Amino acid sequence: MKPTAQLHALGQSLWLDNITRRMLDDGTLKRYIDELSVTGLTSNPTIFNEAIGSGAYDAAIREKARAGKSGETLFIELALEDLRRAADLFAPIHAATGGGDGWVSMEVSPLLATDAAGTIAAAKAIFSDANRSNLFVKIPGTPEGIPAIEEAIYAGVPVNVTLLFSREQYLAAAGAYARGIGRRIAAGLDPRIESVASVFISRWDRALGADVPAELHNRLGIAIGGRTYRAYREFFAAPAWRELATEGARPQRLLWASTGTKDAKLSPNLYVEAFAAPDTVDTMPEKTLLAFAQSGVVSGVMAPDGNEAEALLARYAQAGVDVDALAHKLQVDGAKAFVDSWTELMQRIASKSAALATA
Repeated sequence: MKPTAQLHALGQSLWLDNITRRMLDDGTLKRYIDELSVTGLTSNPTIFNEAIGSGAYDAAIREKARAGKSGETLFIELALEDLRRAADLFAPIHAATGGGDGWVSMEVSPLLATDAAGTIAAAKAIFSDANRSNLFVKIPGTPEGIPAIEEAIYAGVPVNVTLLFSREQYLAAAGAYARGIGRRIAAGLDPRIESVASVFISRWDRALGADVPAELHNRLGIAIGGRTYRAYREFFAAPAWRELATEGARPQRLLWASTGTKDAKLSPNLYVEAFAAPDTVDTMPEKTLLAFAQSGVVSGVMAPDGNEAEALLARYAQAGVDVDALAHKLQVDGAKAFVDSWTELMQRIASKSAALATA
């Protein structure tokens, strides 16, 4: 059995952190579904920016630009065309799992990060325009994003909460999800609105670098993940959630994001192997997926108690690492990086539209 199939068998969903029109056209995504147990995918502005820069979308951009489309409107149309096709490939999985798997994700504009009302409106519009029940709208789990997450869930919009880095940030997102579901139950609405909470891993180790003793290099992300996994299990085992579950609510799944290693000296399988856990999702860059499929080892599952993670985090504290401060910085820097990527994407769309419309 392939390593990817072993992860799937233990109850973890493998999603691809990539989408391009080329992989839809040439059957690559379908092959990953059939051969590598891929059951969903995620996207972001950086992924689309790179794909659009390759020239694969020139014909579509030319057509839309000549029709008077531009900027964000043109991009969302372009992205949703791909995501609908991907969603249709995953539709049988979505149906077979009762909506628990088989998802694709589309991001709201990061320029709305501090605008809760704007984020909610954009999330509703994206989900409506996509016209696919298995599309998540990605909303950042920043302090400003938490109210928008609750409102989107209450409005019936499936949400992929992104940009989470710590247990505390994760619990804020889980709380927003639970409140949204609770309000739906109180209003007599269907509580079965799916969501995932995406906790970013490798950026911890990249941010810390070599500023700690050698034995602590490239272990902080795994420790933070272990702490968060315990909180995840406790949250959805608590009486408050069980009361919602009796009404038909389903847990918001924990998603491991940024699981590709950034250090070339590390095994590309480091984080994937460390985060093998049932009832979770691992969204992998294409390079990581292929490496794990070839040489990954599934030797067990994550410890649910988080004891080893806490012991390791205590050593980081002794080394002078303030994980709360670093989590805040990572979230702020991540939000800024999303804005930068979005700005670059809009600039690329504008320049290509101008060049292609008259070509």
